[in-house]
Amino acid sequence: MGVAEADTIRARELRVIVDRPWADAMLDDAVAAVRRKMFEAGPIAIGAARGDPESRALRIEALARAAVGHSRAIEALTARDRANPDLWLWLGRTRVEEAWTIKPDVRARAVQARRVRAFQEAMESARGPLLTAASLAPSDPVPWESIMWLCLGLDRPRQEKDAAWYEAVRRHPTLFPAHVARLMTLSPAWGGSAQEMLEFARRAVSRAPDGDPMASLVPLAHFERVAAERSPMSRGGWFSDGALREVVSHSGRWLGRDGHPRSIEAHNLFGAAFYLADLRRPARGHLMRTGGRASRLPWSYLGDPAQQFQRACGRLHLVAA
Repeated sequence: MGVAEADTIRARELRVIVDRPWADAMLDDAVAAVRRKMFEAGPIAIGAARGDPESRALRIEALARAAVGHSRAIEALTARDRANPDLWLWLGRTRVEEAWTIKPDVRARAVQARRVRAFQEAMESARGPLLTAASLAPSDPVPWESIMWLCLGLDRPRQEKDAAWYEAVRRHPTLFPAHVARLMTLSPAWGGSAQEMLEFARRAVSRAPDGDPMASLVPLAHFERVAAERSPMSRGGWFSDGALREVVSHSGRWLGRDGHPRSIEAHNLFGAAFYLADLRRPARGHLMRTGGRASRLPWSYLGDPAQQFQRACGRLHLVAA
């Protein structure tokens, strides 16, 4: 089910699919199976993407999120097949995602030390499986992309964060989620600077071919900059004129070639940026091409992703198709 423009003034209810920003039927089936605790479906889908780092990274991320709370079931699978890098990778990334769910809010006035320790221990427990996956599949960049998130969560020294990034891109220089992890590492919200983060995004886009969703790193960087600065979270408060011109310019470099596994995420990023800038025509064009599938980023910057995505579609007169 996709989205289309409404002829009526008031948009009808839109069926929104949250946190499945992909066009991958096998992954849809595997995520549904894992959520029904049919864990054998996971390694089948992951193994089918060997040799395709972009699809493999997407499937690992999605299946890890689907398995949150059930890492012990994956651990049991590794006990039966200890030479399978797919299982170790899935186990490690699932532990990373589980750790994020218990991360305490550091902005709270009083954060109990035991909660911080629990988060750190949960995140650290992912290191062994991920390094095992990396040793079993030396050319695979995906374990290193997951290690980048581990280093970010544990706030490891910059040298260690840099090392994980270099290992990932040495194996696959254009891996999109590794670039997202690097952008977050450089964000002022995580100890970096807005200037360094934006320069990284621009440099990555300049090296990517036209039609590559890497161009969506530019709107993502601007979203992250404003969120880190805690500017007003309003439709009119996200993009300066200069930032908007840059987003528009880079949207022209991305021709919307939809064969890339991350194309729907890129449509979400550009669509949200244009929606917030009240550029209705390009916003509709991008959001129509999401198929109603909302990604966590950038909608979580605004609030609940499903609600924010649906609100944008309603204001743009997009309906279920």
